[in-house]
Amino acid sequence: MFLRVVVALQTVALFAAPVTAGLLLSSPSGHVLHSASAYTVFAVAVLHLVAAVLAWRPGGGSPRPVLYAAGFLGFVLAQVALGIAHVKTLHVPLGVLLFGLSLLHLSRLPARRRGGTAPARGTSPQREPARS
Repeated sequence: MFLRVVVALQTVALFAAPVTAGLLLSSPSGHVLHSASAYTVFAVAVLHLVAAVLAWRPGGGSPRPVLYAAGFLGFVLAQVALGIAHVKTLHVPLGVLLFGLSLLHLSRLPARRRGGTAPARGTSPQREPARS
């Protein structure tokens, strides 16, 4: 559940970054806002990695979410470096890719189920016999 919240927060932060980039082009204080959004994306990407490790370690499941979070953090670091270097031809497409990957990852994370556990894949739920 915590991992899903962190990835949702990451997706929102990545959505806010191009908004502040537009402010960067249109207002004098836009640079400060875009810089703040970049710091936020970086912080949430680190938090995503920590959440993935915490979700993986206790259960002993697949390390795939940790590898994804580490790779995503690597892309975020590249995005920050390209932004600082003013390489817009790579910075903008990488930002779009980051948002798309985050949205895809969010859609693939299991949602919290209410009212008990769901039946296993490939099985149908047990039904009570009809009463007359």
